[in-house]
Amino acid sequence: MNETQINQDDEINLLDYLIVLLKRKKLIIIITFGVAIITAIYSFTLPPIYKAETKILPPQQSSTGTAAQLISQFGGAASLLGGAVGTKSSSDLYMGLMKSRPVLDRIIDRFKLMELYKSKSREGARFGLAGIIKSQDDKKSGIITVGIENKDPKLAADLANAFIEELRIFNKGLAVTEASQRRLFFEEQLKDAKESLVRAEETMKGFQERTGAVQIDAQSRAVLEGIANLRAQIAAKEVQLKVIRTYATSQNPDLQNVDEELKGLKIELSKLESRGGSGYNTLMPTGRVPSIGTEYVRKVRDLKFNETLYELLLKQYEAAKLDEARDATVIQVIEKAIPPEQKIKPKRRQMVMIAAVTGFFFSIFAAFFMEYKEKASKDPENKERLETLKKYLNLSLKG
Repeated sequence: MNETQINQDDEINLLDYLIVLLKRKKLIIIITFGVAIITAIYSFTLPPIYKAETKILPPQQSSTGTAAQLISQFGGAASLLGGAVGTKSSSDLYMGLMKSRPVLDRIIDRFKLMELYKSKSREGARFGLAGIIKSQDDKKSGIITVGIENKDPKLAADLANAFIEELRIFNKGLAVTEASQRRLFFEEQLKDAKESLVRAEETMKGFQERTGAVQIDAQSRAVLEGIANLRAQIAAKEVQLKVIRTYATSQNPDLQNVDEELKGLKIELSKLESRGGSGYNTLMPTGRVPSIGTEYVRKVRDLKFNETLYELLLKQYEAAKLDEARDATVIQVIEKAIPPEQKIKPKRRQMVMIAAVTGFFFSIFAAFFMEYKEKASKDPENKERLETLKKYLNLSLKG
């Protein structure tokens, strides 16, 4: 077979294909236009869908807030506390928050969407509501566009604006900013520091009640001054006693009174100079001053430490609260949603064109199949094959 014969066979095949198409042109036209007309009629039965859009600028976080500046002033130890927290936010986070259950539930209750969607379960209403949210973010500008699709253009705009309002409310209760993270961290640390401070204060109070040590330096000075005074009084009484004995007997009442006073002064002096004694006594013995002084210093040191830590954390907590309050309204609405004037769905022209093209190719396939079936029915061998094929098809369908 030479090249001329091959070209003739190709031309014959192409002509055969064209003949089949012309032979079945009515079928092709009917199927193509039929599918297009049915699709057009169906598209007119679909309700128009409107899309309302609102644009927001998500929080632009910064780590140079009041708390960060305050932390840097406290040196390395405080910087460790400040560096223990920190988070980054992105547009994807806020787009995800809009589809969270708390936000969806508030929208459902606010607009009574369970009745609108005729849903018997809240889960079904959530699914339907989440399906109409079309949100996207511009990576270059960072602007988030929130679109809501609905049959009612006014409801679509109201829903879009409501989602932003609920997102703001929900965002206030979450630690999604660096300031919020710091505030929560310092709040927990401040609670623990306050409990430790209370325990230190109670321990100091118990120590003072048990030992009478209120202020060691002042009390020690008072003890020494008391000893000096007592010794001076004893010396004076001894002189007075000697003078009385020069002219009075031992039975003299004045002599006896002075003697009793002298004994009392010596007992008091002995108490102040001894190492023993316990209980509450503002004028503690000089022998107890070293041991009580050491314990007192330890108690004061613990108390001062807890006081300093509490004051440090309190200042950082207040600064974090100021930063959090400053960042609370950073979700800015660039464009509020308004009721759209033009529908976005259904796109009837596009639907009809796609249906017509699909119907055209299907009609061509049907034309060649019918032509093959017609020729096969005239050939006994092909006819037998077709019968066998039908038999297996029927068995597979029944099975």
